[in-house]
Amino acid sequence: MTDLASLFPIFIKSMGFGLAVAAPVGPMSILCMRRSLTIGWRHGLATGFGIAAGDGLYAAVAALGLTGISAFMLAYDRPLHLAAGLFLLYLGLKTFWRNGDDGAPAAMPTAASTGRAFWGSLLLTLTNPPTIIMFAAIFAALAPKAGFEPVSALATVGGVTLGSLLWWCFIVACVTAFRHALGRRVRLWIDRLAGSFLVFFGIAEIRRSL
Repeated sequence: MTDLASLFPIFIKSMGFGLAVAAPVGPMSILCMRRSLTIGWRHGLATGFGIAAGDGLYAAVAALGLTGISAFMLAYDRPLHLAAGLFLLYLGLKTFWRNGDDGAPAAMPTAASTGRAFWGSLLLTLTNPPTIIMFAAIFAALAPKAGFEPVSALATVGGVTLGSLLWWCFIVACVTAFRHALGRRVRLWIDRLAGSFLVFFGIAEIRRSL
């Protein structure tokens, strides 16, 4: 049996790995920052929660040794990259052609719109199956010599998810602090820049599927 005292170091290490996985700038970072800046913190936080949930699901697959799911996702690696690329391309073009009015204070987000932000970012995170391999390598370093027990595996998954979530909360908080200082023209150029990056990442994903 694993006692609670021995789980704490594993949990803390896992949080560090979760932060490290979330920190590199990529399409999801651009999407989260853009939504926080031009739509509001609720959409940014919903996006971050979706990304963290996706990381947690992949971490669970790696930690619990669900080889069937892992093999299935990796077998359909190319179609998933194509789907991710097309979705990023759509988001990029949609963002690029926005008129900069999304950040108006009067536009209160609805539960449905934040829900769409959450599920969209979750599905987009899950379209990157090689993430399972990365988590498998991480957990190989974290696992005790006897391997993971179910409780320690859950603690590891929880730590990774919380670490990722803390990173996105930090990003949303930092970005939101500057949001109200931005005028419509600045928001417009943020949309143009973010849209261009998302289109670039989308094309890169499509190329990976070929």
